[in-house]
Amino acid sequence: MSELKEIMDITLLDIGESGLTIGELLSVAALVLLGAFLIVWSGRIIREKLGRKKVNADLLQVISRAYIILGFVVLSAIALDILGIPLAAFAFVSGAIAIGVGFGAQNIINNFISGWILMWERPIRIDDFLEIGDVRGNVESINTRSTCIRRVDGVRLLVPNSYLLENTVTNWTLIDKLVRTSVRVGVEYGSDVNLVTELLKQAAEEHTDVLKEPGYAVLFDDFGDSSLIFELNVWALATAERGLRLIRSDLRYRIDALFRANNVVISYPQRDVHVDGTIIVDRGQAS
Repeated sequence: MSELKEIMDITLLDIGESGLTIGELLSVAALVLLGAFLIVWSGRIIREKLGRKKVNADLLQVISRAYIILGFVVLSAIALDILGIPLAAFAFVSGAIAIGVGFGAQNIINNFISGWILMWERPIRIDDFLEIGDVRGNVESINTRSTCIRRVDGVRLLVPNSYLLENTVTNWTLIDKLVRTSVRVGVEYGSDVNLVTELLKQAAEEHTDVLKEPGYAVLFDDFGDSSLIFELNVWALATAERGLRLIRSDLRYRIDALFRANNVVISYPQRDVHVDGTIIVDRGQAS
């Protein structure tokens, strides 16, 4: 025991008028590990309890992260105080580190700050449906450095937080989940346009996901090369492109069935060929 005590009393570092021994260092290390465990554990408990109270997911994430960061700051201050290390001792080192970080970790700091801006101002929230260039998907999580977006094909995409603030992002569900979609169909010339309009309205009326307010609308859009073109515009509550595609698919199935039942023909591209002069057709003779 005496040998162990002698080892623990060995001074590793002189700090001012006192020294830092192996025993003190191990004690503080154990305290830091225990404190870190308690901070993470209590943060998880707080997150679960707030989650049961239906707290907004974005606010829940901000609270839990702020709690953990504050906890580690307090834990670090306590550890330094126990070791007798004044914060002034880190002034020069922290200045050098700040310069190094400023040059070498600009993107990391930028993404970190952008992440907090996203969580605080909430222009983008968890479960929002975003369109970023050619990418469409739902926000799964907003992390410190990046935001996880699940594309419509199921692939998860990590987007740097700074990119979301510095570029144009279309948020389909920023204010509400009200989204308009449309189905275009062409019928042959000579069709009863009033009947076509009523059938399209019937297809929209029968679909359970199509909203009555704002109401749907049927437009006689154009005289096409080989068809009369109609467009059915409907409103629905959707949080993903997949939901809209299913609605459009259902409407097309129903429109096709209604047109068949009422003898309305969906046109296809046709071309009339006019030939100047005489065409001689040689049918040949059977041998």
